[in-house]
Amino acid sequence: MGALDDIRVVEMGQLLAGPFCGQLLGDMGADVIKIEPPGAGDPMRLWGQGEEKVQWEVIARNKRSVTCNLRIPEGQELARKLIAKADVLVENFKPGTMEKWGLSPESLLAENPGLIIARMSGYGQDGPYSNRAGFGGIGEAMGGWRYIVGDPDRPPARMGISIGDTLCATYGCMGVLAALHHREKTGQGQVVDTALYEAVLQVMEGLVPEYDRNGFIRERSGSILPGIAPSNVYRCKDGHFMIGANKDEIFARLAQAMGQPELASDPRYATHIARGKNQIELDELVNAWTGTLTVDEVEQSMIDHSIPAGRVYRAPDMIADPHFQARQAIIEVETETRGKLKMQNAFPKLSQTPSGVRRPAPSKPGQQNHEVLSELLGYDTQMIDTMADAGVI
Repeated sequence: MGALDDIRVVEMGQLLAGPFCGQLLGDMGADVIKIEPPGAGDPMRLWGQGEEKVQWEVIARNKRSVTCNLRIPEGQELARKLIAKADVLVENFKPGTMEKWGLSPESLLAENPGLIIARMSGYGQDGPYSNRAGFGGIGEAMGGWRYIVGDPDRPPARMGISIGDTLCATYGCMGVLAALHHREKTGQGQVVDTALYEAVLQVMEGLVPEYDRNGFIRERSGSILPGIAPSNVYRCKDGHFMIGANKDEIFARLAQAMGQPELASDPRYATHIARGKNQIELDELVNAWTGTLTVDEVEQSMIDHSIPAGRVYRAPDMIADPHFQARQAIIEVETETRGKLKMQNAFPKLSQTPSGVRRPAPSKPGQQNHEVLSELLGYDTQMIDTMADAGVI
């Protein structure tokens, strides 16, 4: 199952960027061998909110866990042998770490010329900052994201998720897919170099050219995009509701829904530019209208007038929503230690080679040591047990 069902991935590294890239590849069918340090394993096993830490169940799905002590020569040699059997290596260590372990791209490609090496780091593999430690939040700050998030009278804010890490992982996955296509034509592997700050920079839209050409610096703007109106979350009698009616003809339909059709021809609101200049006043008008109605009533009006709009969902709202259910956007996975657990499904949807969750996250570090080492390297039980006793795995 999955478009990548003939691809083997060795995933090294911890926490989010590397493992999320591995999750994406695994969801698309790749056989992902997750290398964890002996003992506690990846710290992600202990991440998450609430009493039970279940974030691991998502990011480690479709993976097989092998423990390997990368700090000793025997562990480094074991990793080298596994990588020699792989199509893709994913790693998110600080630049220079793989080289220190004798696992440089040059040496790995010499042994496995078709290998694709996805390297994720804070600042990339070269440049004056490459040796600095980097986390997703730092990439968000330097990539321009943090400065523009939040209310204008408050310090820069953040999203409630690690968006810098997942963006870097997503671009890393994109690079792997492009490199696989190149390998089909040439047989050559290559290095995919992704940096946290550059991944964030990629989604900054016109932020840089706007400054370069106009001297314009984007500032924090709260819940709106300056000049894009009306497009905001509006108050209702019993909650909040998102409406996006900034296109001329859509705004005309919103004016009809509000019982104020004259707004569409009012010079203050008749055009995109005019609405942007009068954004605050226009949002007050929309809020005054939505405030007289319930969320259900506003939603039905938006449907009747074909206006892009939606409820502001939390997890329980997503689980209960019939569209989420019909699309199987959220699925229930039988985990090894926590029973059935709801989580987001694999995405995007492919019609001929659908992605999905084939196996739950491994409950213990090294759970597939015997399975993988015997299958890929031909090791017998005695050899594997000896390695375990020596602390190699």
